Amino acid sequence: MKAAFSQIALRYFFRFTDIIFALMLGFLSLAILLGTGKLFLHLYPLLQQGTVTGSYIDLITDVLSLFVLIELSRSLAEYFHVHRLRLTFITDAAIVSVLRDIMIGLFKQQLTMELILSLSALLLVLAALRTSAVLVYQRERVIAKSIKAQEPAEE
Repeated sequence: MKAAFSQIALRYFFRFTDIIFALMLGFLSLAILLGTGKLFLHLYPLLQQGTVTGSYIDLITDVLSLFVLIELSRSLAEYFHVHRLRLTFITDAAIVSVLRDIMIGLFKQQLTMELILSLSALLLVLAALRTSAVLVYQRERVIAKSIKAQEPAEE
């Protein structure tokens, strides 16, 4: 009785999680679509301006923000294949977000030396985290293959 209840509760939990992630992915996809439309709508006023750097900062910010949204949506889309969030995709989104902030800050010339050093340290930690996540994932695949190879073949 207790095991049956646990199985039912677990099934409802996974179904609820799938629905939440599907809603999040839908909202992210809508945000990407609206952001892309906004980029196209801002092209005409951008072409009418005489200065080069006027609205280009806003355009660059919008494009880099779309990159972050795309990385987050990739993480959610991968969830539906393996039913878990892969750390590599989440770390990729964080790296893209930090790079976005660095690029915008450098373009606007608003970064202090302390902020550059702290963002660089954060980027180094995120890169190490991503590298270790990839190594652990590859090791898990090798272990799973060796276990599968040791199982007797069914006839």
